[in-house]
Amino acid sequence: MDILMAGMPAPAFMAALAIALFAGFVKGTVGFAMPMLLVSGLSSFLPPEIALAGLILPTLATNLWQALRDGPRAAMATTRRYWRFVTATLVFILISAQFASAIPQPLFLLMIGVPMTLYAVLQLCGYSLAIKLAHRNRAEWALGILSGLYGGVSGIWGPPLLVFLMSVSVPKAEMMRVQGVIFLLGSVMLLVAHLNSGVMSGPNFTFSAALVVPAVLGMAFGLKVGDRLDQNRFRRLTQILLVLSGLNLIRRAFQIW
Repeated sequence: MDILMAGMPAPAFMAALAIALFAGFVKGTVGFAMPMLLVSGLSSFLPPEIALAGLILPTLATNLWQALRDGPRAAMATTRRYWRFVTATLVFILISAQFASAIPQPLFLLMIGVPMTLYAVLQLCGYSLAIKLAHRNRAEWALGILSGLYGGVSGIWGPPLLVFLMSVSVPKAEMMRVQGVIFLLGSVMLLVAHLNSGVMSGPNFTFSAALVVPAVLGMAFGLKVGDRLDQNRFRRLTQILLVLSGLNLIRRAFQIW
């Protein structure tokens, strides 16, 4: 048990398990926000490096489930269709992950808190993230690079993908599958990158593994509950939670500074 806890006190470890359970529930219900909830929740009482490690394996496991819900053939077809975004994201996750350990804690918290808050506030205010794309291929490369650069150091690469998918008017069912596939491939690359960077070494790896079970259980429950709930209302509650989480991270960053 001490190995799984990575040397942290029992109350902190139990809090991490609860956060993973809730983040999995939200992902199962609305299909996104798990990494943001995990990293914001864990960063509120754990060092950035441990918080980043903690989200990697739970994110990988739940993304595998989401990507393959429509079957392997559909997942492969999606990978081929969006190969530019996939390639750019994976390559730049690998590159940027090498600098994650060198980022000061206040800067790490601001890098997560500021865009998370802006993203959620815009959604709450009813603004569409869709943008006019004069050249789809160029936009796919550019947003894929941005996704990878940010994903490698923070573990979050969803917002640029959502902006791209909404901008090209992808149908809802395909959007869920595309998110699952790209999140899955990004999760694999993030794991590989941080095995190399040292973030996923020793107790950090076992701590991340311990969070897989509550995350998967939460997702299973979220999938069942999501079929019965008003999706728009629950999504709005999730966005409010993201705003509060982001503001808390910003507060902590300035408090440490």
